[in-house]
Amino acid sequence: MKWNSSKQPRKQRKYRYNAPVHVRRSLMHAHLDKFLRKDYGKRSITIRKGDEVMVMRGGFKGVKGKISRVDMKALKIYVDSAKVKKVSGQDVEAPIDPSNVIITKLNFDDKKRRKFLGRKNKGKVPEVKIEKTKTETKKNGKDSK
Repeated sequence: MKWNSSKQPRKQRKYRYNAPVHVRRSLMHAHLDKFLRKDYGKRSITIRKGDEVMVMRGGFKGVKGKISRVDMKALKIYVDSAKVKKVSGQDVEAPIDPSNVIITKLNFDDKKRRKFLGRKNKGKVPEVKIEKTKTETKKNGKDSK
């Protein structure tokens, strides 16, 4: 579907709902914290599970937490510390729009993401120490003791 620009909110909503995957990815961007922006030379980046964020708008303003789930279909993220109580009494995570948060700490489990940020920053790949859990070390056949 070719998108011709329109100011009408209903057409903007329609575009977001029917957007292809490569466009949805750009709709899932969030701004970086002031210090991260300075370090990596980017203003915003695609949000991922495991990133630490702070909610800046809405009912959960000021809440800090880790992203537990990213819903590409609904274009929403779920922060582990932003919960609402259901009628049944169960606590569930509330959906939050990525534009309403800022990223305070990035998740570098993926090497491609580290490389991507290093490209913009004159080849300086961010140094991240990845700690292996006991289960991962046992799978490799080496015990950490």
